[in-house]
Amino acid sequence: MIICHGHGEEDVTQAWTRFLDVNNLTDKVTCLREHLQENNEGVMQSPKGFAEYMIKNRSNERFPGKVVDAPPLMTFAARVAEVLVPQSWLDESEENMKTVLENAVGMEAPYYTFGGAAASSSDQANALSQAHRDAAFMVSLFDTADEEANFWGNLFPKMFDISDKSNFPPVFGSNHAGFLTTGPLKDDWTKPCPREWTFEERGEKCISFQEAIYGTERLAQLEAIKKAVDPHFIFNCNNCVGNNLPEASKSKDNESSPAAAEPVSENSSNEPSGASSVSSFATAISAIAIYVLINMV
Repeated sequence: MIICHGHGEEDVTQAWTRFLDVNNLTDKVTCLREHLQENNEGVMQSPKGFAEYMIKNRSNERFPGKVVDAPPLMTFAARVAEVLVPQSWLDESEENMKTVLENAVGMEAPYYTFGGAAASSSDQANALSQAHRDAAFMVSLFDTADEEANFWGNLFPKMFDISDKSNFPPVFGSNHAGFLTTGPLKDDWTKPCPREWTFEERGEKCISFQEAIYGTERLAQLEAIKKAVDPHFIFNCNNCVGNNLPEASKSKDNESSPAAAEPVSENSSNEPSGASSVSSFATAISAIAIYVLINMV
C-alpha cells in the first residue's frame, strides 16, 4: 500500500493512472487509497505530513496529540536483518522480481526508500554502504534456519557479485538488524552461519555483523577512522563499527578492572583547564575532518 501525504498526491495519482493506461490494467482491481481528514475549518483534505497522519489515525492514550511510536517499543528485536535487493539484478529479468516476492518472509512489503538521487547524492564523507545506494528496495528474505540456508545458497549468489573472495559485498540494511545477523561462513559464502554455534564460534568462523552490512571495503575504511579518532575505544557499543576488533576487547578488559584511583590535589598541575579541554576537542575535530577527506574521497 502506498500512502501519500503533503503536496505529492496529485503527481502520484497521475503517474499511477498513466501506468494503468499504458499496461491496459484499468479493468483489473487497481486503486489508490486517499486519506482525507477534516481540518479545523471542517474541510476534508489530505494530511500535510506523516506526523499529522499518525496523530489523526493512531490513538495515543498516554500522550494525546503526540505521534505514537509505530511500531511500539519492544524488548525483543528482530533476529536477522533485511536484504538490500540490487536494482541492477531486478533489471535483468522480470523473473527476478517474482523470485523476491515468492521468497519474501511474513506480511511485510518491500521497503521503498530508495531511487532518485540516492545513488549519487553523497559527499563521500558518510558511512552509508553502496548497497543502500544501489538497492531497489529492502525486504526480509529469511527468518528460519531453512530460509536462511536458501538465501545464502540460492539467492545471494545471483543477486550479488561474489567473484572476488577477498571482498564480501554489503548485503543487509542496518535498520532492523537483529542479534543473529551475520554473513555466511567465511570459507564458504553459500553456507549460513550455524545458529547453534556460540557467539565466539560465529565471530571466528562467520562473516561479521558489521561486514555483512557495510561490506569489506567500506568497513575497513570505517574501522581505520574509528582507530584514528577513538584509539582507546572509549565509545564502544555492541555490534558498532570496531566493536569486534581485538582493541575493543582490551578496552572492555580495562573497564572491568580499573586501576585504583589516585588522589588529586586541588591545585594539581596535571588537571586540564577549560581552555585546554576546548583546544583538545577542536584538535580532535580537525583531525577527524582531515582523516575523512584523505581516506574517503
